[in-house]
Amino acid sequence: MKTQTIKEAQAQEKERAQALILDLLDTGADRPTIYTILRRVSASGMSREISLKAIKGGEVYDITYSAGVLLDMKLTKNSYNALKVNGCGMDMGFHLVYNLASVLFSGEERAGYKIRHEWL
Repeated sequence: MKTQTIKEAQAQEKERAQALILDLLDTGADRPTIYTILRRVSASGMSREISLKAIKGGEVYDITYSAGVLLDMKLTKNSYNALKVNGCGMDMGFHLVYNLASVLFSGEERAGYKIRHEWL
């Protein structure tokens, strides 16, 4: 019996995360939407904690963990699921969704713009 390496396990987890997010996105729409929720801004204003949601069939799904897996980001260590995004001076929710779309649709033209985002 072959033991799985850590890299193989991580690759499988990324495949599962990608499949889950793509399944939850309304790919029949011209540009599906991911909704962002600002959970916290650091005292310095240099980082934000943002959660990601998708809506399918009227149900709201938290895709923060799966997005974190794909983007190699860790969840914050507090009571809500959020990804810590460093930086300021731009729309960090857009930045997060753009990077996620770039990974989900890697190799496609204008991949980062395949998903739009809205703040909740």
